[in-house]
Amino acid sequence: MKLFLVTIIFCLPVVASAQNERTDIARFSQGDLSGWQIKTFSGETRYALENSDGNLALRADSHASASGRFREVDIDLNTTPILNWRWKVDGVLEGVDERTRKGDDYAARIYVVFSGGVMFWRTRAINYVWSSNQPVGSSWPNAFTGRAHMIAIESGAARAGQWMSARRDVRADYRRAFGEEPGHVDAVAIMTDTDNSGGVATAWYGDIWFTAK
Repeated sequence: MKLFLVTIIFCLPVVASAQNERTDIARFSQGDLSGWQIKTFSGETRYALENSDGNLALRADSHASASGRFREVDIDLNTTPILNWRWKVDGVLEGVDERTRKGDDYAARIYVVFSGGVMFWRTRAINYVWSSNQPVGSSWPNAFTGRAHMIAIESGAARAGQWMSARRDVRADYRRAFGEEPGHVDAVAIMTDTDNSGGVATAWYGDIWFTAK
C-alpha cells in the first residue's frame, strides 16, 4: 500500500492564508528542494534536479522501485482549492492493470494527502496519475486501500516526451471520491513507482502550486 502517512511534528509546513491567491508547493524550476522529505516503500526511485527542454525540473528514475518525495503543507481548500502543476514522462508501463495490486504502478503521480490529524487512521489521499491505459478523466479506488482514490489526468504514451500542464479542483475531487467535505491538505507528494510490475519509468516534475481559481 503506497499511502503517505504524515505526522506534522518536526517541520514548519507551508501555510496558505486568505490573502494568498497562489501558494507555491514545489519550486523545482528555481532549484528549490527545501522542505521536501523522502518516503520509501520498496527500493529507491532516484530524484535529481535536471534541465529538460529548457526547464529545470525534478527528474525521477524508477527501476522496480517505489519511493517518493513529500512536503508538509497546510492548505485550506476553501481558500485555494485548485492544484496546478507541470510534468513529463518518457513513456508508460506496458501490460499493467492499474486497478489491481500487481499493476499499481505509475510513470508519474501526485498525491494530495489529508492525514486526519490525531486520527491518523483516517488518512486519505487523492492521486493524480499519468496512467498507462485508463481513460483520461476516469477514477477508481486504489487497489490496496479505499482511503486513496486515483484520477487519470493523462493516459498512454501519445504525449510522452512533452511537457504537460494540469489543474484540478481538489475540493471537488475529494467530494466525489469520498462523499464528504475535505479537511485541510496536510501534504503533497510526488512518486514515480514500478515496484509491483518490475518495470522501468522516467518522469520529470515541474512546479506545483495551489490557487484560488
